Amino acid sequence: MALLVIIFILAFVFDFINGFHDAANSIATIVSTKVLTPFQAVIWAAIFNFAAFFVAKYVIHEFKVGNSIANSIFEQYITLKVILSGLIAAISWNLLTWWYGIPSSSSHTLIGGFIGAAVMNAGGDYHVINFAKVMPTVYFIVLAPFIGMAVSFVITILILNICRRANPFRAESWFKRLQLVSSAALSLGHGSNDAQKVMGILAVSMVASGHLDNIRNVPDWIPLCCFTAIAAGTMSGGWKIVKTMGTRITKVTPLEGVSAETAGAFTLFLTEHLGIPVSTTHTLTGSIIGVGAVKRLSAVRWGVTVSLLWAWILTIPISALLAAGIMFIVNLVS
Repeated sequence: MALLVIIFILAFVFDFINGFHDAANSIATIVSTKVLTPFQAVIWAAIFNFAAFFVAKYVIHEFKVGNSIANSIFEQYITLKVILSGLIAAISWNLLTWWYGIPSSSSHTLIGGFIGAAVMNAGGDYHVINFAKVMPTVYFIVLAPFIGMAVSFVITILILNICRRANPFRAESWFKRLQLVSSAALSLGHGSNDAQKVMGILAVSMVASGHLDNIRNVPDWIPLCCFTAIAAGTMSGGWKIVKTMGTRITKVTPLEGVSAETAGAFTLFLTEHLGIPVSTTHTLTGSIIGVGAVKRLSAVRWGVTVSLLWAWILTIPISALLAAGIMFIVNLVS
């Protein structure tokens, strides 16, 4: 019971860190375009992070992403020690990348940690991994940014053609208002996608400890706490990553902010419908690159983008190796 309590505490800590680590995704463009101040933006994002619980619960009626995370390892290989090791690894990687201002994926570090700990606990047997659930996530490491990029590119072209005769000052005023809507939609998608991942880990930990018979029967207080934790984390900000996402990739105007956020929200809602855990970070980065590419390819700072790409590629394997090491230590001392 004590180990289960520790796992719950660490899971909510991870969710909180996920919030301030990924807050930059939700607010970067709206802050860089000066539509909202950083303080106003994190409050705005946190409100919709939390509201995502009610959308998932009462509109969608299912937590598909949470179920995918919970099923990434075959049930018979999941123990509380595996979950503990995976969470510690995920928290460590998130804090490290936040410290250096690298917008890595909280989703992928959690999956990597979970897999690495389970494989180590099984003596290196990779058959513990449910590849049918894991591989779509791996595919979308590549696909999500490209979907965001393509959608934002198309939206930006459409808006530019529709508004080509509009008064520039009046148009900018309207796009500043519209960016409140697009930013809210992005935060809604972010909260719905990311909070469910921790919910899935907690559900499977309750099954492993015998407190729950099926991950689909998770009590409502667990997702409610998860969405609250991520919203609280978002309110604490993540200013280092805001700088990377909002200004270093390309300069963003309110029009482009609307396009990028709308494309990001579309991609997140699409993948949630499919039950695929994706990175909000990767998705919005692709969307920002898409709006930058409309102006000209040289408007995108490709050196920054390549650095981010390496962080994306390395997150799952590094988190897995870190979790495997932690699992080895846990087995030694217990």
